Amino acid sequence: MKLIAHGGAGGDPDQPEQRQAVLNEAVDRGAGAQTPLDAVETTLRHLESNPRFNAGVGGAVQSDGVSRTEAGLMTGEGNVGAAASMAGVEHAVSVARIVLEETPHVLLTGDHATELASDYGIETDRDLISESARERWDTAPAPPTDGPRAQLEWVQEQFGGSDTVGAVATDGISIAVATATAGRWFALAGRVGDVPQVGSGFYASETAAASATGAGEDIARSTLARLAVRHVDDGATPKAAAEAALTEFEALTESTAGIIVMDQKGRRGSAFNSASMQTASDTDR
Repeated sequence: MKLIAHGGAGGDPDQPEQRQAVLNEAVDRGAGAQTPLDAVETTLRHLESNPRFNAGVGGAVQSDGVSRTEAGLMTGEGNVGAAASMAGVEHAVSVARIVLEETPHVLLTGDHATELASDYGIETDRDLISESARERWDTAPAPPTDGPRAQLEWVQEQFGGSDTVGAVATDGISIAVATATAGRWFALAGRVGDVPQVGSGFYASETAAASATGAGEDIARSTLARLAVRHVDDGATPKAAAEAALTEFEALTESTAGIIVMDQKGRRGSAFNSASMQTASDTDR
């Protein structure tokens, strides 16, 4: 199994060595999986359980004080599943896989996605707010409590952050990608970012797959993951594709992002224009 993963593009992380060790362990676990879909799910589940990453436990908190998770999965055969805006769900990537494998749909959101997760035995009542996330929320200016319209000025002032986790895997025959996050800090409650949007936070073709991370609204506007995969489809190497897609993204948005790309042969590449983006792959082990 060939696998590459990222821990999000953004500012320089606290304790990067410890964070990298968790990312390396996640890749080790994923690389031992039986299929590419198993590999990306296994990798992301490990990262979703670690509060050093903005996915699952310890993720960003929205304007109502609730942390909500989202994820998307895709295979080179065009099978897609995504889930978004789920409170209390640590493993959004596994809910996305249920949508992919068990439903005729591409994306489920909110309470209905959470109910589906519960029906398939996924825990849906986790306290996702870590000690450090609670401290960040408690020390920020309090948002207005009289509705979303009243909160918009507060959101404009406080909204930020960009971390995501993602992975691409191939066994030399098939390829799969997954991306997961708890979104961006202090977003309006119910905000859904690029992560569960096909072509934006994740995309796959028979040739390659990509997972994007960064400023979600700008990634969605530019369909960053799809841009990168299309470059590989047109003959570029994954490294060249990642760099070209990021150059296009920056020209379109003047924003920051990162991306990992892998082709069906297991060649890989990455690029970012933020301060930092940690990655790990099976070749590093």
